[in-house]
Amino acid sequence: MFLTNGQDNKDKFFSRLHILFLCIVILFVVLTVRLAYLQFVKGDEFTAQKQERMIKDVPIAPIRGNIYDRTGQTVARSTSTQSLFYRIEPNTTQDDTIRMAYRLAELFAKYGDPNKPPMTPNDVILAMEVGYDINKKSQDNLTYSFYPRRIKSGLSNAEIAYFMENQNALKGIEIVEESIREYDERGIAVQLVGYLRNYGIARNTKSLEDHYGEQSNEKRSKLETFIDTEDVGYDGLELMYQDVLRGKNGLKSYPVNSRAQIVGDMSITPPVKGNNLHLTIDHRVQLAAEQAILDQLDYMRSGQANRFAYAPYARAGYAVAMEVNTGKIVAMASMPDYDTNIWRGGISRKERDENMFYFTNGTISSARPNFPSEVEVGRHPTSIVPLGSTIKPLTVLLGLNEKLFGPYERYNDTGTFFFGRNKQAKLSNSNRKSYGAIDAVEAVRVSSNTFMAALIGNRLAARKGGVDTFDRYMKAFGLGTETGSGLANEHLGIRDYIREAERNSAQSALIYGSFGQQGKYTTLQLAQFSATLATQGKRPKPLFVEKVTDASGKFLYSPQPQMMSNFSAPQQYWDIVNRGMVKVTETGHVAELFQDFPHKVASKTGTSQSDIARKLIENSVFISYAPAEKPVLAVAVVVPEGGYGAWNAAPIARKIYEAYDLAIGLTGKPRPQPPEAEAADAEQAAAGAEQVTENAESATD
Repeated sequence: MFLTNGQDNKDKFFSRLHILFLCIVILFVVLTVRLAYLQFVKGDEFTAQKQERMIKDVPIAPIRGNIYDRTGQTVARSTSTQSLFYRIEPNTTQDDTIRMAYRLAELFAKYGDPNKPPMTPNDVILAMEVGYDINKKSQDNLTYSFYPRRIKSGLSNAEIAYFMENQNALKGIEIVEESIREYDERGIAVQLVGYLRNYGIARNTKSLEDHYGEQSNEKRSKLETFIDTEDVGYDGLELMYQDVLRGKNGLKSYPVNSRAQIVGDMSITPPVKGNNLHLTIDHRVQLAAEQAILDQLDYMRSGQANRFAYAPYARAGYAVAMEVNTGKIVAMASMPDYDTNIWRGGISRKERDENMFYFTNGTISSARPNFPSEVEVGRHPTSIVPLGSTIKPLTVLLGLNEKLFGPYERYNDTGTFFFGRNKQAKLSNSNRKSYGAIDAVEAVRVSSNTFMAALIGNRLAARKGGVDTFDRYMKAFGLGTETGSGLANEHLGIRDYIREAERNSAQSALIYGSFGQQGKYTTLQLAQFSATLATQGKRPKPLFVEKVTDASGKFLYSPQPQMMSNFSAPQQYWDIVNRGMVKVTETGHVAELFQDFPHKVASKTGTSQSDIARKLIENSVFISYAPAEKPVLAVAVVVPEGGYGAWNAAPIARKIYEAYDLAIGLTGKPRPQPPEAEAADAEQAAAGAEQVTENAESATD
């Protein structure tokens, strides 16, 4: 019995052992099959995945497209260069940074181009933007510490070689190949064209979040995402047409191992150069406008100016010339301007401080005048001033169209008009002049405040909704509303008549508004207003780009002219307004200015008043269009604190018309010029054509 049981146990043991071996064999077979499957079936897929994981891509910023004027002259172009960037390392102290500044200045002096002035240690530390100078005099809070600062562009070959070899010893230093923007040294519409800044700054600028914020960048493809070290459009057309000008990234692809060491040859996907803008701006008219403003500013502040033109505190002037049938902007001058090339390769705090009053485009925004102190700046008007008597053609049109007075009605202008409760308030004409019995045409010519107040402002105030009616007319002609330009930071103007009606009365708002003292508008708005008068109610959208071409010069598209609104009024009313404006140009000093001009000009002068620091300051304003019988060009000029419009704004407009007629022609072809002027223009045009060809050829290299 005992033996039998032992044999049974032994049999059971061997049976279990056999089962165990069988299981092991089965598992071995399964593993072998699985390994074979992974090797022979999935091997290629895993190899591709491995290679993908081991490729490191480094983006290459694209070369930005060029900007030309309508004649082909280069306004802005991009060139490739090597730049030195500095990124603040963690735990870096002020002493560390200052030592680095001295070290870099020493290396620049040793290896840099001997024909260029070397950077000083203080220049270097200001370029680092660390919040203090070399002597630690300033202790401003450091901003954007995480993005690399451009210290120097256009490195010499010796500098590149040294920094590349010693990059590990110079913590935070990096050599970057980038596109550098160069602008025409003559300064062609610099505030309109705008400028570039580092992407790190742009994406942290609140007003640019929609363009460069993190969410905006995440929506872009791999070849469109912005690179930390690249410059992007920060203002003007550079910002407005950022996506058109930028192009697409290239890629440097490196095969690396698990320790991030390069283990193979680099491959390059070249960047795609951006498209080119061809502006509606004509450099000949633009430069003439800029020079006309500077010359007039010098004259009005000099002892040569007579008592009508003398304006010692005038610091700036603004002008816009618009083709009335298309809205094309031929000139947009905000003067004084500055050399936009100071942004190239980074800008120092000193350069920013010296030019801060000139960065803003005063034709579309509120630009402050350049005075020594903030207190003094606050005592003078900005670029947005009341439009003054330039409103009177529209006031007359409103009065006629709303049947407030008749086209043949005459008003006895005594020089003074009383209104308000018990007739206690009064207003007068300029210099308290009285004009006797005048009709609407004569009221525009002599610029009668009392005519506008009595027949239009006062009568409109007696109607229900008079302020709303006035507001509707203003906006229909581009005043106090969007011009449609598309430019960033454009000011809508200030409709003071709304606040005046709420604070005092509709009567005072409309009476003072009728002769231009209840609304402040930009120069571009005044140009659009003048163009709308010229087209008899069709309000043209401002257009800055004639066409877009690719890097090789191939035509892509042209933005089409648009009319933003169409105001209707009887032809008789338009004729009255036009005749009145023509008579303005045939009167007084304006007549002297235009007496030898071969075309009839319709215009209106304005001498508006700004109440600043309890002081009345007079501003010079002028609107116009020509030829009066078949308008082609509208010009608006504003000179804050410039006094009489006829004396200090009209002369600027006169020179703009002259330049346009000679370069383009108010009759469709340029007016014949003296032989020496034609030779100079031909030489300039040839140089521009040669530059366009050179840029197109370099783009295809």
